[in-house]
Amino acid sequence: MRIDIITVLPGMLESPFNYSIIKRAKEKGLAEIYLHNLRDYSEDKHRRVDDYSFGKDAGMVMAIQPIEKAIEKLKSEREYDEVIFTTPDGNIFSQKTANQLSLKKNLIILCGHYKGIDQRIRDHYITMEISVGDYVLTGGELAAAIIADSVVRLLPGVLSDETSALTDSFQDNLLSPPVYTRPAEYKGMKVPEILLSGNDKLIDEWKHEQAVERTRLLRPDLYRKYMGED
Repeated sequence: MRIDIITVLPGMLESPFNYSIIKRAKEKGLAEIYLHNLRDYSEDKHRRVDDYSFGKDAGMVMAIQPIEKAIEKLKSEREYDEVIFTTPDGNIFSQKTANQLSLKKNLIILCGHYKGIDQRIRDHYITMEISVGDYVLTGGELAAAIIADSVVRLLPGVLSDETSALTDSFQDNLLSPPVYTRPAEYKGMKVPEILLSGNDKLIDEWKHEQAVERTRLLRPDLYRKYMGED
């Protein structure tokens, strides 16, 4: 998989992509992530990438020219499955979306900034708009890092235990059950006996029951989806 990220703050993303899962994926040749400084595509003598908005709205707007040039340059080199824009008014990112994107080959992520981008870019170039939550960030860089991390970890061969991602929270609209490790007893606090029984069938049933109950209590919205009520 190749992910090209267009941003006005490439330095903000260099560190997250050089650690942990993404670093492992890059070293294994399973993922390529490239950062593109939007200012490099600006034809303004001061490398500006924003301007005042029509209509006297407060705040600046990301200009059409550098974004168009960056996207066209990338698309001239290869085909892209999605051109993603990170924006507060996009569709809320979910595990289902991450699963879908993990099956793609080439992605562009355009990091939003200021008051957003010229609407003409959204109309003519963007194929998917994603929000990571109902709140506003300074820019889309952190959102891009979240998307990349959640997608890359799903690629076959990235995780040492490939079944691990399949049991993550949200895969079946359920939260994960509680987990325990050694010792079996610590200062009087014990691991549930069922997990020490060695009976895989009973353990799986217990985990499922716990996952359902935790979801019902902590995320009733997910629980309704699991029950088919939404």
